[in-house]
Amino acid sequence: MSRFLFTSESVSEGHPDKVADQISDAILDAMLKEDPYSRVACETLVTTGLAIVSGEVTTKAYIDVQELVRQTIRRIGYTTDAYRFDADSCGVISTIHQQSPDIAMGVDTGGAGDQGMMFGYACDQTPELMPMTISFAHKLVKRLADIRKNGTEMSYLRPDAKSQVTIEYDENKKPVRVNTVVVSTQHDPDVTQAKIKEDVIANVIKHVIPAELLDTKTIYHVNPTGRFEIGGPHGDTGLTGRKIIVDTYGGWGAHGGGAFSGKDPTKVDRSAAYAARHIAKNVVAAELAKECLVQVAYAIGVAQPVSVFVNTYGTGRIPDVKIAEIIQKNVDMTPKGIIERFNLRRPLYLATAAYGHFGRTDFEWEKLNLVDTFRKEAK
Repeated sequence: MSRFLFTSESVSEGHPDKVADQISDAILDAMLKEDPYSRVACETLVTTGLAIVSGEVTTKAYIDVQELVRQTIRRIGYTTDAYRFDADSCGVISTIHQQSPDIAMGVDTGGAGDQGMMFGYACDQTPELMPMTISFAHKLVKRLADIRKNGTEMSYLRPDAKSQVTIEYDENKKPVRVNTVVVSTQHDPDVTQAKIKEDVIANVIKHVIPAELLDTKTIYHVNPTGRFEIGGPHGDTGLTGRKIIVDTYGGWGAHGGGAFSGKDPTKVDRSAAYAARHIAKNVVAAELAKECLVQVAYAIGVAQPVSVFVNTYGTGRIPDVKIAEIIQKNVDMTPKGIIERFNLRRPLYLATAAYGHFGRTDFEWEKLNLVDTFRKEAK
């Protein structure tokens, strides 16, 4: 492989799809807090002046959906009617109802909550063993949100924002330089495009991306359309689960198609994806490979996965089939095993709903506690 460019994007917590994700996960957390065995599949739609929450649940918990939705919107920063969507004046509609007993039958016995395939990925591009493109993209929009909430500089910022990072890689997939950075941020009407670009480059881009990866040929696109006043749910309808590539690896590896937010851990779309990331990260950290993709697949109502697949893209120190055998021998991949390993029956999910589910040290599935086992087995 010769040198190539690769691009990943991220969005801020104020992006309409991420607003929807955070509402869904806030509801999940509230139910798990009162009833750890709650089964939740919660979907949210947000648009001008309105949030609609729907889905299927089995729970002993009682939550005030109206107040919880408003608290979440307020925390994100939609607090004025100038945004055409704010915590105190938007309408909130809930159509949550009971989970299907047909699905419950299989889950009651410890089986997977649905069929499907889930992927986990890790590589040695960054200390957190994530692709550098998505790592920088997340940090750019997180930096924008931190500046906005701090309020001491760039006071014109509004909650909605997007980022995109293009990195040039050498023939060994090693990052060489940042080729292009795109940042689009919502803003108040009384600020110039020149001011926004100057501030974003100085206070955001150059704060996040190391100087040695930027050069005179690096291209900066800041609010490339010229203006970004109308944003958030007023500018674009938001739905839970529409940012699955932002949530995972920015296009590296693969994705099974299942979204995460609003789903309790019996849904393997979420829990098994966390487990697959945990395995892939520990494989790379154990130096069994420089890059690792793990696929696991399930049948609804069946506890054991129907398959486990490993691809190290030619970087493995032992055969990929051997790594898969080590995983199956040493790691419990049943839904029950995954839930217990990561203590997933607790309110932890709202924190995952913006800036990625992976590459952050505060989550159990990011721990490097299988490294010694994998190294020992590989010998």
